[in-house]
Amino acid sequence: MREIPVIDVGSVCIGQTENAEAATGCTVFIAPDGMRAGLDVRGGGPASRESQLLNPLMAARQIHAIVLAGGSAYGLGAANGVMQYLEEHGIGYDTGYALVPLVAQSDIYDLSVGDASVRPDAAMGYEAACLAMEAPNYKDGNFGAGCGATVGKFAGMDYCMKSGIGSFAIQIGELKIGAVVVVNALGDIYDWRTGTQIAGMLNEDRTGLRSTSEYMRGNYAVVENKFTGNTTICVVLTNARFEKAQLCKIAGMAHDGYARSINPVHTSADGDSIYAVSVGEIEADQDLVGTLAAEVVSEAITRAVKSADGAYGFPAMSDLQK
Repeated sequence: MREIPVIDVGSVCIGQTENAEAATGCTVFIAPDGMRAGLDVRGGGPASRESQLLNPLMAARQIHAIVLAGGSAYGLGAANGVMQYLEEHGIGYDTGYALVPLVAQSDIYDLSVGDASVRPDAAMGYEAACLAMEAPNYKDGNFGAGCGATVGKFAGMDYCMKSGIGSFAIQIGELKIGAVVVVNALGDIYDWRTGTQIAGMLNEDRTGLRSTSEYMRGNYAVVENKFTGNTTICVVLTNARFEKAQLCKIAGMAHDGYARSINPVHTSADGDSIYAVSVGEIEADQDLVGTLAAEVVSEAITRAVKSADGAYGFPAMSDLQK
């Protein structure tokens, strides 16, 4: 087994753009020839678009793009720009009268970080799609949908930390599996290999970390508004051939990666979602791919935290280590 760049997993182009001043952005995954995809949503507050397309009972066998973005439900308009770009370039489902690009999307809530009046829109989606197809520019950190990502928010934004977008991919023989994760959790982040907390809720003087779960035990009264500033979203990619039902199961197994790395996770205030995408024809065991997907998701979460830079008054993991 060896590490590879996530962009080498298969025929998916990734582009991202952000408004750093407003602390929001989007990351777009495009498969010009279509990609088989499944979805598993575990959080209680998702902001999403075309999720039912990925239900195994629905007719569409493939989609053309996935958008991860900020802006909560407001940011779902970014997919309109992706659709426009794809239509202009002859990519979509041919209905006989028009090409209809099939674009799924999930968003994080980042309105509490920068300028809440600025959200990803059609223009930003179009730009990210253009970059994906013409000048792929994916990188980890405060980029794309990770621009306004933060973690550890149960005690309020005064005690949270900056996070970002992260990736990790592996290859075993011909089999390739990777993940891109936007880490924007209510809870804390742990190194899945050691169990050590590496990011999350800051202590009272903001010089170190404390445990969200322990804090919750001492403050168990009902919190009506958990700052609605959460949701971790992810795309798992593999060059193994699977259909929608299998990919939904793989996405479900990949959530084990969330559970190993985020605590608490899948809360009512999170919209935690994972897409699993097949972009190849390699024969591989479904349960093996699901097991490995959980591992690459956990490592991608770690990479997102380690690659983030402090911004908007929120320290990153690297700031606490100085």
